[in-house]
Amino acid sequence: MNLKRTVILMAIPCLVATQVARADHDDESDDGGSYGAYDYARVVRVEPQVRHVRVSTPRRECYQEEVPVYERERGYNSATPTILGGIIGGVVGNTMGRGRGNTAATVAGTILGGSIGHDMGSRDYPRRGEARYVSQDTCRVVNSYRDEERIAGYRVSYRYNGADYVTHTDHDPGSRIRVRVAVQPDE
Repeated sequence: MNLKRTVILMAIPCLVATQVARADHDDESDDGGSYGAYDYARVVRVEPQVRHVRVSTPRRECYQEEVPVYERERGYNSATPTILGGIIGGVVGNTMGRGRGNTAATVAGTILGGSIGHDMGSRDYPRRGEARYVSQDTCRVVNSYRDEERIAGYRVSYRYNGADYVTHTDHDPGSRIRVRVAVQPDE
């Protein structure tokens, strides 16, 4: 118990000395000093400062469009071009080959001729029949532009001790504004 009392009694003079030193020290405190004190001034007028900006708003624009749809014409597809191409290819291959290569040339000519005949005969396929039209949704993104006024800040006129002042703030201060008052000796 004596130890606690001794510590407390030693701490009290230290606290008192700190407060006295602080009161005597003339530094940059908020309650005077070289930076000044704070007070409130009466706001006389507030004018919003506006700037014009262009705002883009994307929107989806859709419409119905009639598009043709072709169906493959049903009907007879002839194999004649393929057969005829194979015969012509076989004849040409047979005249080109000699000896043992004759059979290979004939087979190769028949296959190649049949392929060419098939391609020539099916060039028009798929044959298109009558077109029918169907509605199809077509959409795109379109930007709409509009001009807007946006508040960039406020021009504030205020009166303090009979003198008028003007400042710019980023918000409306209301009926009074906090001001810093500096007092300096007149030399």
